[in-house]
Amino acid sequence: MQDILQALEAKRARARLGGGEKRIAAQHAKGKLTARERLELLFDEGSFEEWDMFVEHRCVDFGMQDNKIPGDGVVTGYGMINGRLAFAFSQDFTVFGGALSEAHAEKICKVMDQAMKVGAPVIGLNDSGGARIQEGVASLGGYADVFQRNVMASGVVPQISMIMGPCAGGAVYSPAMTDFIFMVKDSSYMFVTGPEVVKTVTHEEVTAEELGGATTHNSRSGVADLSFENDVEALLMLRRFFNYLPLSNREKAPCRPSGDPATRLDHSLDTLVPENPNKPYDIKELILKVVDDGDFFELQPDFELQPDYAKNIVTGFGRMEGQTVGIVANQPLVLAGCLDIKSSIKAARFVRFCDAFNIPVVTFVDVPGFMPGTSQEYGGIIKHGAKLLYAYAECTVPKITVITRKAYGGAYDVMASKHLRGDVNFAWPNAEIAVMGAKGAVEIIFREDKKDPAKLAEREAEYKARFANPFVAGARGFIDDVIQPHETRKRICRSLSMLKDKKLENPWRKHGNIPL
Repeated sequence: MQDILQALEAKRARARLGGGEKRIAAQHAKGKLTARERLELLFDEGSFEEWDMFVEHRCVDFGMQDNKIPGDGVVTGYGMINGRLAFAFSQDFTVFGGALSEAHAEKICKVMDQAMKVGAPVIGLNDSGGARIQEGVASLGGYADVFQRNVMASGVVPQISMIMGPCAGGAVYSPAMTDFIFMVKDSSYMFVTGPEVVKTVTHEEVTAEELGGATTHNSRSGVADLSFENDVEALLMLRRFFNYLPLSNREKAPCRPSGDPATRLDHSLDTLVPENPNKPYDIKELILKVVDDGDFFELQPDFELQPDYAKNIVTGFGRMEGQTVGIVANQPLVLAGCLDIKSSIKAARFVRFCDAFNIPVVTFVDVPGFMPGTSQEYGGIIKHGAKLLYAYAECTVPKITVITRKAYGGAYDVMASKHLRGDVNFAWPNAEIAVMGAKGAVEIIFREDKKDPAKLAEREAEYKARFANPFVAGARGFIDDVIQPHETRKRICRSLSMLKDKKLENPWRKHGNIPL
């Protein structure tokens, strides 16, 4: 028996070594952790249970029968993150460059299947050169098997992709179907075709980083939701992010009690919005002052040094009285908070995630309308804007809306208005809910007065007094109450408490047809 136990331990040691010391050293030299080191950081100490350590590929072409490494380039299993169950796979770049084989894919599929059975999130730590060429179509079939499970798991358990190295070709489509994609700066990249192919086909010269690096996908394409400086920061932030999510669609989001009283007032909010309606302010100041302990996990945040994706809308998670909430807010600092193609897509996807996983949505509105211009119209703003409209209208979780200043035109409707089954809709006293701004409105209504500036100014003042306030909407019941800015947190917390047992179901259907 002792001999058998020793043989077992030798086999385990061989599997843990992956591609060997030399390749592990090369991984470290790039500033990257190994597959197992990443899992050790991600999961609570000693909680990770590995599966399929001894799986090997079955390829006999190109001399592969003499080159087998236990585990076959991916470490899979489950463990606890802050005491809560999660499944994960971590691709091992030291083994065949993390390339996916049929056996490699089967390991990933096994943990995804089990995660769906027990109701727990799936986290993918991607670090792979793509399909294993020696296996040909078998590796492509492996990818398709993973893709099918991504689709089946969508809306059932949260799926998170952490890109920690190369992710190219067919490999990018599995992360693309997961709920959130995080990347590591300067060491991870995603693209369908690499720089060499791009140069051959289109004659463009571009580096891997420019084509599909973390900065590119956070600032230009919107493919990624966040980027981090290194592996360690990425995994620690992933642990923090995990705290906001429910384990599956069968559960409510986790509640973590806070010492921050629900009745807390913040009088500085009374002066947040400038007197001049054309002056910007930072909506994130409101968010940080309203959520528990000023703790807000923003997705696709704006950094001063780089233009990030769709900064005119803010999305992320916070807590109110300990309960996770998804927050969507127009950002007046960028494009005056207008909705455009990118911001509509960004917010729509976020709202649909919250709805799928029972997370209430709190919306802060300051929107002068949809972005005008030929680039927006030619780019399909009508269809893309409709995605956000569809997402809010379909959403059945508690929806609370606070209009802080402008809510003009169709954008008023789209931003979780009462007409889209908003549960509780508040407005601040200075809110302007109208078809358009006073100046534009009077220039249309009173065209004949255009040559008389004094008369036009008088008409504008009259229009403002009549319509540029929340009370017209309040008189129709489209606003439930006009509230003092300093009591925003208190009123949202009360509303969430009232809505905690909300029941609302959409009509039965196979699925809707969102304007993709």
